Amino acid sequence: MPNHRTFEEHLDPAITPKRILSLDGGGVRGVLTLQYLAAIESLLRERYGDPKLLLSDYFDLIGGTSTGAIIAGGLALGFDVTTIEGMYRKLAATIFKKPFFRIGAFVPKFGGESLAAALKATYGADTAMGSPRLKTGLLIMTKRMDTGSPWPVTNHPKDPYFAPVPGKRRIGSSNMLLWQLVRASTAAPHYFKPEQVVVGSWLDPLTGQLQTDHGQFVDGGISPANNPSVQLLKAALLKGFAFNWAAGPEQLMLVSVGTGLRSRMYGVATGWRATAGAFAASSVLSIMDDCNTDVETTLQWLSASPTARSINGQIGSLAGEWLAGKPLMTYLRYNVQYDAKWMKAELNQVRDQSELNGLAQMDRPGNMDALAALGRTAAAAQVRPNHFP
Repeated sequence: MPNHRTFEEHLDPAITPKRILSLDGGGVRGVLTLQYLAAIESLLRERYGDPKLLLSDYFDLIGGTSTGAIIAGGLALGFDVTTIEGMYRKLAATIFKKPFFRIGAFVPKFGGESLAAALKATYGADTAMGSPRLKTGLLIMTKRMDTGSPWPVTNHPKDPYFAPVPGKRRIGSSNMLLWQLVRASTAAPHYFKPEQVVVGSWLDPLTGQLQTDHGQFVDGGISPANNPSVQLLKAALLKGFAFNWAAGPEQLMLVSVGTGLRSRMYGVATGWRATAGAFAASSVLSIMDDCNTDVETTLQWLSASPTARSINGQIGSLAGEWLAGKPLMTYLRYNVQYDAKWMKAELNQVRDQSELNGLAQMDRPGNMDALAALGRTAAAAQVRPNHFP
């Protein structure tokens, strides 16, 4: 049946169309993402008459950054959305607790030990990126801070960095543990300490002792790929990533799911918000928002998109305006804006802006029920059967 593919068929360029699922970062707001995924899973199960269909059956490449990486890892292992949401809620409630001893900016806001333990328990402590347990293509977005380089790590066997190369002291991504890569992808500075990942090992010819090279990894959102959609598109189309899929609106579909965009109406910073530290932190978050908007603009420019939204007053939605003169793919983007005007216009909901500003916070587990309710409402309004032809 068209909805079930083996791992090899998911990767095979000759089997089309290819479908990509991209999941944004955003802390506990990932529970909103899960409501969109539940709606898509339900739609596809009804479409194919298969109550056990999984998103790993349908999508050929699933990727995520930070909280999106947590969800992507579970989906690629063949978990259904309900199972992932149950895991996710327990995980968020556990990890977003401040350590008893924390001294200002010198200690991360949250401890990472409980997160690591939960990821091991969920994925399996020994599950590597080369594991046959992964049922479809997977991309985890993280960043190696000691070299300043973004790392999009995939499980494609022909990826040039997949296999170990002893002469180059590289262990290969096939041997990297899934839980650790996801932990690295979630290591947002200030919130969690960096994750130390072994990227190379060799025997010292003089001592005969095993030597290791540790990379220092942080959240993939500390790059332009907090919304990893463009990175996933590059992985699918650029020869260097080995997927080598074909472009075209009938051949390639990219589904991108967000965790919500903060209101951009910040107002002039005053009081504590005008202090150097607070202003620096808000500036970094603003850059992440800019990157998200730029990614969405670029993908609209490259695609046929029934979900295209107005980016801003100057360029509009870019519907029918294609960089290459024709669309290179079909693109679906599902997201909300934590903005009172948007809520009224798009979801017919009257919300107080201060309430929405609170929902936009990434580290408040107490928001999860409200976020889930908002996600279900948004998914009911936005996810349509004709989006999945």
